[in-house]
This record gives sequence, C-alpha cells and structure tokens, in this order.
Amino acid sequence: MAILVGIITVSDRASKGLYDDLGGPALKQAAEGYGWKVACDSLVPDERRDIQRAIKEHIARGATLVLTTGGTGVALRDVTPEAVREIAIRELPGFGEVMRLESMKITYNAILSRSLAAVVERSLVICLPGKPSGAVECLGFVHKAIPHCIEVLQEVPTSC
Repeated sequence: MAILVGIITVSDRASKGLYDDLGGPALKQAAEGYGWKVACDSLVPDERRDIQRAIKEHIARGATLVLTTGGTGVALRDVTPEAVREIAIRELPGFGEVMRLESMKITYNAILSRSLAAVVERSLVICLPGKPSGAVECLGFVHKAIPHCIEVLQEVPTSC
C-alpha cells in the first residue's frame, strides 16, 4: 500500500519569512527514504485554526499520513498538540511515549516534548519536534509501525 504524506511546518517565524523552513524539507527527505510519497506540504503559523485547516486540506488531498514539525514544546505559542486533539477521533499514546523515551537517550530536554500521534478522519497525524534533526530522529523511532496503522485506518485487510 502506498503511503501518501502531507508535511506541515508549524512556525510563526518561518511563516513570516524570518528564516528558512528546514524541518519540512528534512521530513520530506526522510519520508521519501522510507519509500513514501510526499503529496503536499505547507507552512503555517502557531495558530490552532491554521494548523487544523492545513491538516484537513492535506487529508482532502489524499494524505493518509500527516507529519507536523514544530509547536510541540512548552513555549506559550506551542499549540500543535492541542490543535490536533481538538479534531482527532482518538490519540495513539504509544507514538509519543516511544519518541520521548528514545529521544531521552540523545537529550535530557526530550522530557519537555509533547509530541503525539492521533487519528484524524481516517489518517494518521504525527506531531514531531520543530528541530529538523529531532523531527527526523523521532520519525525514525516510530516509522515501522506507521504502514500497519495506516492499513488498519484505511480498512485494508491485514493479518492481525
């Protein structure tokens, strides 16, 4: 089954052109490295409605996996997890748990991460850190579970 990916960079500064988006391109390269097809990408400010709109637009374009980068920390403007939870059918806590556990082996600051995964409509949304290397590392920690999750969400017959 082909996995179509939407990538959303959540950043006030990058959306204003104050610096280049490095997270989105890093995730695109990682996703393509897993054999997935990146169907769409976008750059939005740290605003709940903008994040939600971008997720829904990517799903409407066929994305069965939406990856966000940014807005998962503890700053007051970091609202990506809250935005996703408001439109999610259910949360999948194992993704966030594994990402934090494995990231703790790299940096103690991983304990501050609020990365998560959730189901929106029939797609998997994974909220990754804003730092490009952190986003790619966290995706790497969970990527093997993603194809099966998407098959189940898309009602593809599986062996489980």
